[in-house]
Amino acid sequence: MSQQHSRGHIAHCLGGALAGRDTVAVSGRRRITGVGLADGVRRLAAALCKLGVRRGHVVAVVAFNSIEYIELFLAVTYIGGIIAPLNYRWSFEEASQALELVQPTVFILDGSYSSWALRLKESNSLKSINLYLFLGNPCSISQDANFVSVEQIKRSSGGTTRSVEPVSAPNDVALICFTSGTTGRPKGVAISHTSLTIQSLAKIAIVGYGEDDVYLHTAPLCHIGGISSCLAILMAGGYHVLIPKFDAKSAFDTILEHRVTSFITVPAIMADLLSYARKQKISNHGMTVTKILNGGGGWSSELITGASRLFPHATIFSAYGMTEACSSLTFMVLNRPKFQEPKDQLGSSAEGVCVGKPAPHIVIRIDRDGSNNSSSPVGNILTRGLHTMSGYWVNNSIDTSDSVGNGWLDTGDTGWVDKTGNLWLMGRQKGRIKTGGENVYPEEVESVLCQHPGVAKAVVIGVPDSRLGEKVIACVSIRDGWKWVDAGAVHKGEGREVSAQMLQDHCRIKKLSRFKVPRIYYQWSKPFPVTTTGKIRREHLKAEILASMKLHSNLDATNPILLGGTPAQGTVLMLSRPKHRKNTPFKSIKQQSASIAPATQTPRSRERPYGKSMYYS
Repeated sequence: MSQQHSRGHIAHCLGGALAGRDTVAVSGRRRITGVGLADGVRRLAAALCKLGVRRGHVVAVVAFNSIEYIELFLAVTYIGGIIAPLNYRWSFEEASQALELVQPTVFILDGSYSSWALRLKESNSLKSINLYLFLGNPCSISQDANFVSVEQIKRSSGGTTRSVEPVSAPNDVALICFTSGTTGRPKGVAISHTSLTIQSLAKIAIVGYGEDDVYLHTAPLCHIGGISSCLAILMAGGYHVLIPKFDAKSAFDTILEHRVTSFITVPAIMADLLSYARKQKISNHGMTVTKILNGGGGWSSELITGASRLFPHATIFSAYGMTEACSSLTFMVLNRPKFQEPKDQLGSSAEGVCVGKPAPHIVIRIDRDGSNNSSSPVGNILTRGLHTMSGYWVNNSIDTSDSVGNGWLDTGDTGWVDKTGNLWLMGRQKGRIKTGGENVYPEEVESVLCQHPGVAKAVVIGVPDSRLGEKVIACVSIRDGWKWVDAGAVHKGEGREVSAQMLQDHCRIKKLSRFKVPRIYYQWSKPFPVTTTGKIRREHLKAEILASMKLHSNLDATNPILLGGTPAQGTVLMLSRPKHRKNTPFKSIKQQSASIAPATQTPRSRERPYGKSMYYS
């Protein structure tokens, strides 16, 4: 293979694969060597060139994780093409919107998505597509001249690959990665060869990937986290183990069979792993995992403790980032924290969640322009460097209008940087709640609520309020079989009972400012509305809450209330208070008919002292 390409070109990844062990990847029954992978990439690149794919042409793909997917990714970018992975969890309509945006020349599909190809061809709605290809075995419709398999075109190249050289254009777009928009259509983020290479090198340096690593692909190769980690392992010369898509059983079977040393995760994946391990009574004996990289949200203390026990040899890293920044901006170690509380670092009311320090190549700046509070360290988080996106893909060109000038990219998040250089994340600019003239960031309140052992998941939103402007409301999912284990807790309890007062007390014990503490709590018994990448659709949730509040228009926000379910579910859970609270613990939540008016008003008593232990049973 030619080495004339720039080190900023994605083809540089193949050098690591060639330098590594004999077998570099396994997927199901297929194993492949480094030489075999490089040869497969070049043969596929030659075949695509023969079919007319040129520099700047877009090749879209929808498929599950496999060796063939990796070969395809490298082959397209090797010849200067742009690969556009679609999320396999999308509906046909969502995929059609993405295809319309990027106008691909070739569309490559897993065989199980053959109906998509048929519908697109019959409708002739995407005239840019000249060829449909299928990964894996040819499907039943492959007899059509426009429906052939990737293996068929590789064989048609005749094995001649010497004339195919990587197109050396490090700053060209290599990837269009789609964001999971929560309020509209996903955007296509254009990412260059250089950005991908820089991000991979950062992961190698910080997480410590090397040629001895056995990496399990838990994340899909249509997401930026899965892509960038895959390329990092390729560059490090590590060993890839691929499962089509994540499920806890397959993951554990693979970890034990292949002695996996590293994988990436999001909170939901780790929660599934821990739940499965408990149910199947899987011990940590024989666990070989030494590196876990988390993204896509913070972990509760329960997740950190559980993961540390299940994978006792693992260093658990967490990264904060986004697709527009080519994955990770900052990194920190979760199971060896060395961070002070915010109040100990700055003489201010700033709080938030620590997300660690920036990678060496990344510059982060806090933009406080327009802030109403000149003494506050909080501002918009901006970033600059070779890692940032080229822009959004619009009408076959790159739109850079989201840049704030001089190469700075606005992340859309707010936060602050402490004296030691750690970034503290407050929340999304667009999700900020304005209540009584104060700013409340939902993520901060959610983080506190999720530290309560009875709360499995929390989502905080703001709803209109005539006096405050917006009122803070929390939707909580209660954990089965929980019990309080903190010796210093005000309450302890077992079973599925939790009260609004317990949650309010918990927020105050955690030093959450009074104006940030939710006044109304909804007990959510169905799955929260999410995007295909697990982001909460807050606007959808807000619409459901507003509909519910119309049914209970006499809610009094001066006293904490816990409502259960949604109007369609027909139950309301209410806080039942005794008239005299002296030396009497609060009653637990009781389920009552939806026809009963929510929470009767009771006289407000003095603030409860929080220095004494009080218990729930």
